[in-house]
Amino acid sequence: MLRHRFTATLLILSSCISARAQDKQPSNPGTDWVSVSPETEGFSSARLAVLRAWLKTEPTNAMMVVANGKVIFSYGDVSHITKINSVRKSILSMLLGKYVVSGKLDMYKTVQQLGLDDKIPYTPLEQKATLEQLMAGRSGIYRDPPGDEATSQQPPRGSVYPGTYFSYNNWEFDATGAAFEKITGQNIYDALQTDLAIPLGMQDFHRELQHKQPPGPASNFPEYAMYLSARDMARIGLLMLNDGTWNGKQILDANWVRYTTSILTPWEEMEPPVLRLRGNPDRWGFGSGWWVWDAAPFPGNLYETPFQGAYEARGTGGQFITVIPAKGLVLIHKTDFDANPNANLTDWPNITSMVLAAICPKEGCPTTVGPPAH
Repeated sequence: MLRHRFTATLLILSSCISARAQDKQPSNPGTDWVSVSPETEGFSSARLAVLRAWLKTEPTNAMMVVANGKVIFSYGDVSHITKINSVRKSILSMLLGKYVVSGKLDMYKTVQQLGLDDKIPYTPLEQKATLEQLMAGRSGIYRDPPGDEATSQQPPRGSVYPGTYFSYNNWEFDATGAAFEKITGQNIYDALQTDLAIPLGMQDFHRELQHKQPPGPASNFPEYAMYLSARDMARIGLLMLNDGTWNGKQILDANWVRYTTSILTPWEEMEPPVLRLRGNPDRWGFGSGWWVWDAAPFPGNLYETPFQGAYEARGTGGQFITVIPAKGLVLIHKTDFDANPNANLTDWPNITSMVLAAICPKEGCPTTVGPPAH
């Protein structure tokens, strides 16, 4: 099913991207980010000051709000490099695009065809899981040791046909990282440097800081941990917002960007159930490595919200790259997981809502203009 969705989605999105390309895209930063008064981009300094006070009660290490390519809000040390946890999975999705589009990586090959042998042999059913299903969290292969709410509620091995059931786990993405290195012949961190860090002009990227974590007892595949600053994460988010374009150059294929951030698993199919609690304001489904807001981005005024078309990368403890195309926004949040592994931000939805509440009404912003973001 995912194979048909992939092909159909790329065909449909080609026309959507052609139309979007005619719109004015947010500007890209040069050597450093441009900071402006919030009012110049239609935001209230007073309301963002409330957000700043709120963050002082949180384990926040750094936060940025980028509107139309310019920084309107900055908090903490945005240059501090820390582990970004599962945000790495969305970045891996970006790295895959170049090789999928060129034909070097076949997303329809199975784990058996790719030679992704693991410590525990695959069941006959698991052997049918494809690379595309791994990136979509729908492989039906469950190797993560029990330890949190997600892994403790995974189905029994061999009980789910690949492609039919979503269950978020780490093993699928670690296996994809191994497949990336095997097929492309590149170290994943070298690709991160050449395909993203250098073209985007990342200010704090250091290749020598990137290193893998040893695999668990049931797997051969290590965790390809990544270490980035908030302001470099913001460049990644802005590249996605711009459909893969950076300073007039196509860094990522635009169709790939839109495919990976399109719904493959609707909100109602998310597992474990904590990911789809009725009554909560969140309505996140999943694409290919990205969490995607489950509401059509172009339905006219039907149930219109700023989150239509939104997507985000997220990691344990409060690491976020949230892209809200309807408002031209990129939101970055980090906790210092290295210094405080127990840090945990639980109210990101409230924080994003505070940012959106800072948008000035149609009649304009207050006459008092705040200073540039700092």
